[in-house]
Amino acid sequence: MLSIIRVEAVDDACARGASELLLGAGLHGHKYAIDAAVAEMAVRQPPPVIVMTSDPQDMHTLCGDAVRIVSL
Repeated sequence: MLSIIRVEAVDDACARGASELLLGAGLHGHKYAIDAAVAEMAVRQPPPVIVMTSDPQDMHTLCGDAVRIVSL
């Protein structure tokens, strides 16, 4: 599992993309900021992409069907 994990830096482009995802999903505020950054990185990765999260509903709202969401 560890061999397929990808570490990404949060940069200005990621922050802008995360902001666009939030706006598109109708979400706002710091409560969703980290989820939005993770979602932005996930949707721009080549498929297949799996996001493991304790908050599957918000992640599905942000990622749509582009990413497989697995609840922890």
